[in-house]
Amino acid sequence: MADGPALAWQKAVIARLKADATVSGLVSGRVYDEPPQPATYPLVRLGVVETRIVPTDGRTAWGLTFGVEVHSRPVAGRVEATRIAEAIVSAMEDVDMEVAGFGFAWCFFQTFTVNRAEDGQSYVAIIAFEAMLDAP
Repeated sequence: MADGPALAWQKAVIARLKADATVSGLVSGRVYDEPPQPATYPLVRLGVVETRIVPTDGRTAWGLTFGVEVHSRPVAGRVEATRIAEAIVSAMEDVDMEVAGFGFAWCFFQTFTVNRAEDGQSYVAIIAFEAMLDAP
């Protein structure tokens, strides 16, 4: 069975971020759907993926709203999380992505935040994007 739009997109985003030399270099290739435990920091994790059908002229398209998370621990903390978040924005904007079973239309950056995590030691950046996939 072929992957649906959410899973196909998840795989494409993780592959894109791992393939980006700047992102991969900043996190030593630690880009995950679910990081191993115990985790080594810094790391990038795919966050929420919301998928919806978008009506078009005679075909189906899928809109995706999704987040990418950066997890960092001091010494570098907020600076490191911000630097990685900015690299992720650069890696995802204005690219042509391969999404198995779907046509890639576009991906746009919306916003990002960097805050201290609940543990009081870590920082978490959450980067929000919108994307559109076309039916195969």
